[in-house]
Amino acid sequence: MSGVLEGRTILVTGAASGIGHAYARVSAREGAKLVLIDRDIEGLEGKADEFRAAGIDVETYQCDIADGDQVDEVWAKVGEHNTLYGAFLNAGVNGTKPTRTPEGEIDVVPRELWHRVIDIDLNGFFYTLQRTAAHMKPLGQGQIVVTGSTSGVRAEPLIGYAYIAAKTAVHGVVRQASLELAKYGVRINAIAPGSFRTNIAGTAPPPPEKLKVWNAGIPLGRHGETHELEEIALLLVSDRSSFMTGGIYVVDGGASVLTQVTMEGMYV
Repeated sequence: MSGVLEGRTILVTGAASGIGHAYARVSAREGAKLVLIDRDIEGLEGKADEFRAAGIDVETYQCDIADGDQVDEVWAKVGEHNTLYGAFLNAGVNGTKPTRTPEGEIDVVPRELWHRVIDIDLNGFFYTLQRTAAHMKPLGQGQIVVTGSTSGVRAEPLIGYAYIAAKTAVHGVVRQASLELAKYGVRINAIAPGSFRTNIAGTAPPPPEKLKVWNAGIPLGRHGETHELEEIALLLVSDRSSFMTGGIYVVDGGASVLTQVTMEGMYV
């Protein structure tokens, strides 16, 4: 039985690990050809080899999405022999300290860290969206799925200012782009994950006491696992969501429905 993405090309940024790898995994499962992009080429090739061993057609490209010139060059290469059916614009970092900690308070946030996160999570996202839209608009079709965040939906004391700013802006760009791209037959939506087990911060897993605080703010009582994003990812990147665009879809174990009083306890 053929998958719903059989014979179609799906691009994934930040595909070497975490959520990006989950998006690649579900796309492969449904028969897609993969175009995988990441700064970490060694990690990316390791994941790509696993797909190739399973008979999946995979191309890989190294790219620092914060460098607009690199993005232009890589997307030009991709477009030489690929017609993109869908794209997961997922790459990002979270390099600033939580606002609930003294080192994360607004008056001491290092400007270099602010610029690093904004350069990747907002500027880099925009560069990849520009090139992806330029590819899809002449085709009159395409599905773009962006990784947003619950940090772009509400205040989050366990997250830093730059990440919150970037993801809030990303959601705004998704909504705005949906108005323009609709007339070209291109749809764009965002998935806004809450707390998931990934290596976005580039650090070891949090200590048990910190994890306990985080989990206390999630009604389901735990972090999400990346495979739990696969089905909504497949919905949004396939024809199954043919009347959906401009949406921000929260997947957070119920955390965003908590009251502010409950959230304030996380400052303690």
